[in-house]
Amino acid sequence: MAIDRRTLLGAGAATLVTAPALAQVTAAPERIPLWPGRPPGEPDAGVRNVVIQRSKTPGDLAWTSVGDPVLVVARPTRPNGAAILLIPGGGYTRVATRREPGGIARDLAAKGYTAFELLYRLPHDGWAAGPDTPLQDAQRAMRLIRAGAGTRWAIDPARIGVMGFSAGGHLAARIATRFALKTYDPVDAADTQSPRPMVAGLFYPVVTMLDESVHAASRKELLGARLADAGWQRRYSAQIDIPADAAPCFVTTNTDDRTVPAANSLLMYAGLAAAKIPAELHIFDRGGHGPPTSRRNGAVIDWLGMYLAFAADHGLAG
Repeated sequence: MAIDRRTLLGAGAATLVTAPALAQVTAAPERIPLWPGRPPGEPDAGVRNVVIQRSKTPGDLAWTSVGDPVLVVARPTRPNGAAILLIPGGGYTRVATRREPGGIARDLAAKGYTAFELLYRLPHDGWAAGPDTPLQDAQRAMRLIRAGAGTRWAIDPARIGVMGFSAGGHLAARIATRFALKTYDPVDAADTQSPRPMVAGLFYPVVTMLDESVHAASRKELLGARLADAGWQRRYSAQIDIPADAAPCFVTTNTDDRTVPAANSLLMYAGLAAAKIPAELHIFDRGGHGPPTSRRNGAVIDWLGMYLAFAADHGLAG
């Protein structure tokens, strides 16, 4: 699978795909608002969407403020009944995602998965939930997907996974382990659904908010004025106090990641093992802050296929 590494660095969830892959995705992407009205806890002054062009590549965008969180849907032409929520990164400073489905979403759709990319709100915009604002959106997204299963989308409500990249990996880890945390009052019938994913993929993830191995920029953006508060650091460290009903997790990173230390993935795996949660850990030699680099003989490491195989072992396959 060809990777647009510029987009993936910093945790954007996008790849370049071939024409056959594009052909397997229905033509018109959907952009679905997460909330029926304004999102919960909006500050009095409101929050407007602010988007920037990250590079000269057309469509390579990042959202530095999000007032209107959405799901962007890539429907497969031949759905296999499973769905995956994709959570891009950006260090909680921004959300690195496009207006249309990115490459990973298209690659998944080409394999039959209905893919949902999440544009989520950021704590620095003053939402009342503070550090739990992104988790509100992740929980709501899972509930909306599950509520539309079998009617709006050709998916099984029991077969929904999640993939998160960099800071999006932190949010994916939280939805996998803190799905039961009440972060908002129900707003409609969709909120009767469970937000628990069947399985999670955490790719070069931010995990800890403790001093050792922390990605300082993510901690600053997530915790704000309380970034030095030991209690808050523990509360938002994904590897701590993992419950017995957490979702199985596939965790992967690269030894040469100079952005988010690979030790974050080790910490997450150790926490999962201590809680006796099924988990798989892969640490590759090269790849920096992104997917693993091809072998020196040119062999491509099929990291996406590895995740999908793990997910199939835990029920995502039909």
